[in-house]
Amino acid sequence: MSTAALQEPWAKSDNPAAPIPVHQKMSRDDLIMRIALCVLAAWLVIAVLLPLGALLIKSFEGPDGGFVGVSNFALFFANPSLTQSISNSLSIAIVSTVICVLLSFVFAYGLMRTCMPGRGIFKLISQVPLLAPSLLPAISLVYLFGNQGFAKSMMLGQSIYGPIGIGIGEVFWTFPHALIIMITALSTSDARLYEAASALKASAWRTFWTVTIPGARYGLISATFVVFTLVVTDFGVPKVIGGQFNVLATDIYKQVIGQQNFRMGAVVGLLLLLPAVFSFAVDQWVQRKQSAAMSSRAVAYEPKPDAFVDTAFLVICGLIAAAILTVIFTALFASLATLWPYNLTPSFKNYDFDNMDGGGWQSFFNSLRMAGFTAVFGTAIIFSGAYLMEKTKGFGAGRFVFQFLALLPLAVPGIVLGLGYIFFFNSPANPFNFIYGTTTILVVCSIAHFYSVAHLTAVTALKQIDQEIETVSSSLRVPFYRTFFLVTLPVSLPAVLDIAMYLFVNALTTVSAVVFIYSPQTTLASIAVLNMDDAGDVAPAAAMAMTIFFAATAVRVVYTGLVRGVLGRTQAWRHR
Repeated sequence: MSTAALQEPWAKSDNPAAPIPVHQKMSRDDLIMRIALCVLAAWLVIAVLLPLGALLIKSFEGPDGGFVGVSNFALFFANPSLTQSISNSLSIAIVSTVICVLLSFVFAYGLMRTCMPGRGIFKLISQVPLLAPSLLPAISLVYLFGNQGFAKSMMLGQSIYGPIGIGIGEVFWTFPHALIIMITALSTSDARLYEAASALKASAWRTFWTVTIPGARYGLISATFVVFTLVVTDFGVPKVIGGQFNVLATDIYKQVIGQQNFRMGAVVGLLLLLPAVFSFAVDQWVQRKQSAAMSSRAVAYEPKPDAFVDTAFLVICGLIAAAILTVIFTALFASLATLWPYNLTPSFKNYDFDNMDGGGWQSFFNSLRMAGFTAVFGTAIIFSGAYLMEKTKGFGAGRFVFQFLALLPLAVPGIVLGLGYIFFFNSPANPFNFIYGTTTILVVCSIAHFYSVAHLTAVTALKQIDQEIETVSSSLRVPFYRTFFLVTLPVSLPAVLDIAMYLFVNALTTVSAVVFIYSPQTTLASIAVLNMDDAGDVAPAAAMAMTIFFAATAVRVVYTGLVRGVLGRTQAWRHR
């Protein structure tokens, strides 16, 4: 047999219908997957990287659009009121992070390491802040401790408008984010370590510091940087209750909306990007250092009843849960009061949004539509991208670039990304300029802003699927897209539904990511809350915030019921 025949045996076949060898079919499939991965990478470049580049360029431009070097940065640091915002942001973030991480650890410890009653209810209550915009706790604090608040005396002469109010509001808003990480960290422990400590007659306090804390240290570190990033980049809470206490996030808003100084807004945006990038880099480094918490021989830890410990954590967790519910019910009560604080008769006057400044009911319906589009298209884009990154053979450089682009939004504050969208998409020379001022740009920005967490969720689900499924499919000459729709997608359905719900709720409640890019025709409910508060209609703002909360809660309840029904039928194979 000739060398050519050895290299291309199918070329000598007399049968035109002879089957195509597997490696040729795989080469074609792999080419399609690489092209699709490059297309999605290009989408991320347009949706994330280029707007950040436009932001960077704007920070070095002068009034005439010419290059001025670091002059804008020099002007920023020469202004004492602006530079004070840096220390204000850092101090608030540090204090709020310490308090939030401490409370979330105690709460998670009560849920996972004690036998206190009502753990399911407490866990449910702890997730309530996720369903509300960050503006809601700030509005509630105004009604609780503001100038006309019914608990004003508890402030002991201090004002809620400033660092105290910002700190309390941020702890409320970031608490469930930290709690999710803490629960994960405390749910994986080897009972043999505690048995060894007991055999060595170590006290409970010593066991806590030598076994529990080291086992949860990565969760503690990760939660610390997540909360720090969320606080330092949040816009909603300080905008409503910050008073004259300026932080970087509100400075961007004042420079862009108040003074139309886009160059200084770009400078502040880049400065706000630094702590977020630093936190992201440290968190990634910590995760690489993390080792498995449980080996194959580990024994799952099961808490034992202890009357004193269970009672103590019941009281502590009860107080935290009561504080969460107090914030929510205060906003609800304020939205129903006819005229606070003079006429507290319940009415729906404040829900007549069409007669209020800042936005009507159309804003709420715009939010529902935008959140729905974000959930549908975002889930399709994110899960497809994760699948292509995980299943494409070879193409190491392309997969690395895609992973970098997919994780980049995690380090970009929403308000910074939104500002970059102004500079990039509003340019007449941009071929994508036609989407500016439409619902499309709000959907694109929301998907890009929340891309990373959903991507990591999808990757985690895909890694649990045995690689041999693709190997067997290719050996049977099944196209990759057929395997994707018939095997991978059904198996990963729980993760897909979780991603869709995550995107919907966050798109419905977000403020910072869209505050710069909405138009009068695409005003959102969260923006209407902000505009009503600015106009002095605080009660209607509370009503709109509660409307968002009710909508998110209703969707969550319906989602839970549907998921149980759908997964009960499609995922029955997971159970014996």
